[in-house]
Amino acid sequence: MESLPNTPPHEPQHGHHDGHHRDPDDRPRPGPRRWPRPPRALPHGQLADPPAGARVTVAGLVLVRQRPGTAKGVIFITLEDETGVSNVIVWRHVYERFRRAVIAGRLLRVTGKLQREAGVTHIVAEQIEDLSALLDDLLRPDIARAGDQP
Repeated sequence: MESLPNTPPHEPQHGHHDGHHRDPDDRPRPGPRRWPRPPRALPHGQLADPPAGARVTVAGLVLVRQRPGTAKGVIFITLEDETGVSNVIVWRHVYERFRRAVIAGRLLRVTGKLQREAGVTHIVAEQIEDLSALLDDLLRPDIARAGDQP
C-alpha cells in the first residue's frame, strides 16, 4: 500500500490518501471513513471513528490535570472542545520534553496514539503544543470573528 502524506513508514496505513482502499489493479473501492491526520485536530466527539493505535491529534481547553502519587510520574489531562472531552495520558519522558505546556497550557493540541481499554478511550501523548495564545485573540476587539460579519 502506498504511504500517506506526512505519515512515517512505520505507521499503520488505513486506506489510500483519497479515503478509499485499492484493489490489486489499483481501482478505488469504498473503505472506512478517514479521520483527520495531524496537524488537523479531530473533534473529541469523533474519537470513536479511528481504530485503536491510530495516530490522532486533538485540541481543547484544559479542564483537569492529575498527577496521582500512585501513577509513577504519569500525568492525566482532560481536554474539552465543543463536541466533548478527551483523556490524555502523558508519560514522564513526554512530560520532560513538553513540561511548560503541560503545566501552564490552557489550550493544548496533543498528538499521540489512540488507546482503548475497558470501554475508555485515551490519547497517549507524543507531542504537546500550548495554543493558549489563541485564547487571547478572543479578547482583541480589532480581530473580526466570522460570527460578527454581516
